[in-house]
Amino acid sequence: MCFSASASFGAAIVLSVISVGTIKNIQHTSHFYFAGIPLIFCLQQASEGFLWLSLTNSSYASLQQPMTYIFLFFAQILWPTWIPFALLKLEKSTKRKKFESILLLIGILVSCYQLYLLIGFPSEAKIIGHHILYQHDYPVRFGNYGDLLYFSATIIPTFISSIKRMWLLGLFITIAYVITALLYTKHVISVWCFFASIISILILFILQGIKNKDKQISDFAKV
Repeated sequence: MCFSASASFGAAIVLSVISVGTIKNIQHTSHFYFAGIPLIFCLQQASEGFLWLSLTNSSYASLQQPMTYIFLFFAQILWPTWIPFALLKLEKSTKRKKFESILLLIGILVSCYQLYLLIGFPSEAKIIGHHILYQHDYPVRFGNYGDLLYFSATIIPTFISSIKRMWLLGLFITIAYVITALLYTKHVISVWCFFASIISILILFILQGIKNKDKQISDFAKV
């Protein structure tokens, strides 16, 4: 998380518990990708916990570079593809699937470009103002278009989805991102993940709704 190693590891523990709940609510293999989001958040927070240790304790200095790149892999490369793919796997509406497939393609393009940047240009992490600041020597030509495409791939699918209450997830993520961008302009990547636990609880809530709906359909079919 954004405040300390203990906060990051604490968040990872909470997320691991939530991930057990989401995985238990998997009814079909198509649910796995959505249910796995809290577990990925857990690994992401754990990586930042080790990064905090490497930045504050010279005994862990060797972990600084690998943990920086592991965290950035989750934040910048994995999510733009994983989230739209996870929602596409849940979707049953053919019409909505077409729109979500387009957003998935956008996400894949964003991920590929971010991977190119992460491999081709140096990145480093520093502690500034009780937060981790990730600094990149990326070319600026992508600029705000990158943020817009990232947002399109990760947020818009939640509003398009036919899954009940999925829009709540999108609304919360949007509000969380706006608050973070306004209050912690230079620390968005790190501070935004503060909301990962609440996002994961919403995912559990949505999966339970899907499970209950499937059970009702199954019970009705038996009548």
